[in-house]
Amino acid sequence: MNLVEVIKVIFYGIVEGITEWLPVSSTGHLILFESLWPLNQSENFMEMFRVVIQLGAILAVCVLYFQRLNPFSRSHSLAEKNEIFGIWGKVIVGCIPAGVLGVLFNDFFDEYFYNWPVVAFTLILYGVLFILIENRNRGRRPRVRSFRQMTYPMALLIGCCQVLSLVPGTSRSGSSILGAMFFGVSRPVAAEFSFFMAIPIMFGASLLKLVKYGLAFTVSELICLFLGMVIAFVVSLAAIRFLMDYVKRHDFRVFGYYRIVLGIVVVVYFAGKALLAA
Repeated sequence: MNLVEVIKVIFYGIVEGITEWLPVSSTGHLILFESLWPLNQSENFMEMFRVVIQLGAILAVCVLYFQRLNPFSRSHSLAEKNEIFGIWGKVIVGCIPAGVLGVLFNDFFDEYFYNWPVVAFTLILYGVLFILIENRNRGRRPRVRSFRQMTYPMALLIGCCQVLSLVPGTSRSGSSILGAMFFGVSRPVAAEFSFFMAIPIMFGASLLKLVKYGLAFTVSELICLFLGMVIAFVVSLAAIRFLMDYVKRHDFRVFGYYRIVLGIVVVVYFAGKALLAA
């Protein structure tokens, strides 16, 4: 890899590390970024890279929340350990819908939905939904303000909302946070539950992509993948802290407006590009 390709990968990692956790769609940003500044890699590699680079971001959650999610820590009381087991139980239940449908229809979604019109549409649609739900919730006190108050059926319903993120541009964190808020979950709990569900979902999705791609990596591909994951990990540490601090004092409407603007930018850019090429 030459220096320019290394710089590109660094920027890809930065984009992934920021947008994986904010409800603005990492896929929507990556598809635009790839068009503007593509990596010199095969399409098969890029299909795998877009998913596996997220492992770096997921590891940031594991590091930041290790103590919070470790039921075997000696520093936890019995009640705290039981609560952590309860969190993991709800995370597993919430991951079932996306896990099952992701395995069954992964290739279908990649083939028919990974394109700019779909990404632009979902960016704008869920941007509008964020604004509408925040307006609806204004002045309302959330019914669920802790994981203890979250029931298993509610976790399953939030997991069903996460299935929507199989469509590019929706945002995995965005769909699960939006669903949780719709069912009366507070913003901090909704955001953390989204983080925690990402751990098994993205490990599973990455494993599927690696198995499909195979392990015959070139040196250039290994450097590209490893560097992207490391950068995504470092940036995610800051992005997660920022989001959790932000949601304690603000709502998600700003992300809704941002999604709408980005969706319009995607339409203008790619439609204009198609017209110029015609």
